[in-house]
Amino acid sequence: MANEKLIPALVFGGLIAAGLVGSGALIGQGVVNARVGDRSVSVRGLAERNVKADLAVLPLRFTASGDVLSDVQARVDGDLAIVRSFLTAQGYPANAVSLGRLEVADTQSREYANQNGGPRFILAQTVIVRTTDVDRVQATTRALNDLVRQGVVLQDFTGPTYVFTKLNAVRPAMIAEATAAARTGAERFAQDSGAPLGPIRQATQGSFEILARDEIGDESQSPDKKVRVVTTISYRLR
Repeated sequence: MANEKLIPALVFGGLIAAGLVGSGALIGQGVVNARVGDRSVSVRGLAERNVKADLAVLPLRFTASGDVLSDVQARVDGDLAIVRSFLTAQGYPANAVSLGRLEVADTQSREYANQNGGPRFILAQTVIVRTTDVDRVQATTRALNDLVRQGVVLQDFTGPTYVFTKLNAVRPAMIAEATAAARTGAERFAQDSGAPLGPIRQATQGSFEILARDEIGDESQSPDKKVRVVTTISYRLR
């Protein structure tokens, strides 16, 4: 009697199992068909180019302090004459040198009310060199000890800033290089997968990056730079 009940149960269970296997096969086939109908590959193409900065900005900020404003101003004027003479000797034309604003601090004013001791007046003057002669600025930076020897106190000196301004000149060629690199990668993938490479489905151009050539330190402080762009392209697979 028990065996008679067991046999129908086994048959029913087998039917359910067969149904699940069949359903699983259909679901799996559906995924495969979906992929076949819209097969694609996404690849990235990289282009890099070493460039040199074509603009340099060199700020020279110097200070003087004392209790008599006219005396402090006279020392700043004297330092300014020394700095101008130094830059002329370095070979800069007059139009490459500009004068920044004069900063004056009175330590006995309300802003500095809690400051005790020290000189009353602190004056700071900035001279800015702006030139496309990058090599000359590098040489000038190495010669700044001459100013110190003449008594000019340089403050907050962080070195020149080097700028690459000709990005538009290299942009088209670099985009072409990155696109070609991406297609090469896609062709290799298609070859390995046995599917012919189709047309571009979607393309995204990444932003251009300007880095220090050796990717060490602050890019703005390095005259030798590296321009980089990465494109992301999706190709259809036939």
